[in-house]
Amino acid sequence: MIQYSIMRTLSPKEFPRRLREIPDPPEKLWVEGALPPETHKWLAVVGSRRYSHYGKEACEKLIAGLYGRPVVVVSGLALGIDGIAHRAALEAKLPCVAVPGSGISRKVLHPVANRALADAIVAAGGALLSEFPPDFRATLYSFPQRNRVMAGLADAVLVVEAEKKSGTLITARLASEYNRDVLTVPGSIFSGATEGPHLLMRLGATPVRTAEDLLGALGFSPEETESSANRYEDCSAEEIKILELLTIPMERDALIAAAKLPVSKTNAVLSLLEIKGFISESMGEVHLK
Repeated sequence: MIQYSIMRTLSPKEFPRRLREIPDPPEKLWVEGALPPETHKWLAVVGSRRYSHYGKEACEKLIAGLYGRPVVVVSGLALGIDGIAHRAALEAKLPCVAVPGSGISRKVLHPVANRALADAIVAAGGALLSEFPPDFRATLYSFPQRNRVMAGLADAVLVVEAEKKSGTLITARLASEYNRDVLTVPGSIFSGATEGPHLLMRLGATPVRTAEDLLGALGFSPEETESSANRYEDCSAEEIKILELLTIPMERDALIAAAKLPVSKTNAVLSLLEIKGFISESMGEVHLK
């Protein structure tokens, strides 16, 4: 039997900083799991439920390229690009925040098909977040309403695929109104799913074709956007294992337990990673740099 995390409520003063900045923040939030560090870059990834193979591949490749970077992936847990983005983020060891159009109780969590994905997000150290009470069932109005929360949480919004009239473009419009960066993936001129991205580009959205484009748009310097493969190419298997565990800061004892290596070996690896400049330790927690 699955053991769910304890749900708790957040008052406006406890909201992530970015969400407090929007003109119409929620009155309250319900959260399950751990909210990632606010010092990370928060990227909302949105797109069509009726995605193409191209859209799926583009979403997976771009998010995979964020591996090892302090980036949080925010999405709406919906079928289609949302679910693909969450799964790609989990595969890349990136923390996730899912904002469903329903409450976060498993009795009502929408869609039913992604309830196991919600469990995986929380188990990996991410969070479910909703302004709706836990037992609130999704309605037609609740999805546009939650879109402003996703846009408000993010530093930037990446639109993968969207038709001209879609909830995805509502999120992009809100992001623009909140002074967030709007990014989009160019696509085929023959596909209806790319009409939205091409419209956004005409309105000034930044086209993103590679992970390096995406990292640059998120504010990482050229030196910081080098691929993770190059960055960690000289690391041992044990060092890579520790780095993969540090998608969120961890206390040293918890990290040692999760690594499942001899304590002396883990401490030696941590010391070496700190010398190499990949990690630091402060306030009792080990962080990626």
